[in-house]
Order: sequence, then C-alpha cells, then structure tokens
Amino acid sequence: MTRISVNVDGTTYEDDVEPRLLLAHYLRDRLGLTGTPIGCDTSNCGACTVDLDGASVKSCSVLAVQADGCEVTTIQGLAQDGEWTPLQRAFHEKHGLQCGYCTPGMIMAARDLLRENPHPGPEEIRKGLEGNLCRCTGYQNIVRAVLAAAGQQDASGHQATEEVTA
Repeated sequence: MTRISVNVDGTTYEDDVEPRLLLAHYLRDRLGLTGTPIGCDTSNCGACTVDLDGASVKSCSVLAVQADGCEVTTIQGLAQDGEWTPLQRAFHEKHGLQCGYCTPGMIMAARDLLRENPHPGPEEIRKGLEGNLCRCTGYQNIVRAVLAAAGQQDASGHQATEEVTA
C-alpha cells in the first residue's frame, strides 16, 4: 500500500492505496464520485476525463499514486452552489448529449480546450475533442454547445461565424 494525499473537488483526501489502483477507480469506488464514468478502461473513449493539475486526463490511464499531491477536478466539482458553469448549461441548452454517458468527459475535455483556446472554431473543437467518443449524437450538437459556451453564437442560436456541419 502507498499513502497518497490528493485534493479532489476542493477536498483533501489521504488514503492508503494499491500502487496499481487507477485514478478512475479511486474516484468512483473509494470517494463515491460516480459522475466520472468508466467507459472502456483502455483510454480510448474519454468518458472518464478529469482535470489533473490544470490539464484534462483520462483517469483510466492514470494511477491514483500519480495524483499524489495533485489537484483533481471532476464533473461533480464544476458546479458551484448548485449553479452549472456556462459550459454545462450550453450542453443542456444545445442538446449536446443523448444518453449522457460521454457527457462528463466531453465537458471536461471541452473545458480544457476552452482554457487553451477561448474562441475555437468548429474544426478546432472537433480536433480538440478527438479523444472523446460519443456513440449517440454525431457530435454536431456537442460542437454547437462548445461554440455557445465560447460565446460564438448570436442570441437566436445561429452560428456567428462559419456554418456548423456534421
């Protein structure tokens, strides 16, 4: 067992963990933060994406011991006082989800993308979300949601720059 100290969604946890325990399983099984789903367990789908010290990572490809001394933000740590972030609201308003399984990872990856590029175009969004798979939506509304969160749509919801296509 290895002792770790990790700050998750603003709370510091100190635990003894097996060195082979994945961060995804630590978050879900130890801390009860089930908002981070495990989709593939092979880092292919991105459903388990979280923020680790300011960068999005697939938590099924990070060991819990690698997060020792780090700050982790999960989808459950985004809303403040019950208020969704603009990105979360945009996913809801633009119907950027269907089954919702990929949504936490999509939002976390989009959050990272918008930190790096606050005003991406549709192709930049598609490229930025390449490692996150959605089997339901065809991505069009996900791209619209990220554009809306970036403030690139006019009040009527129409694309302010180029047309969004599938």
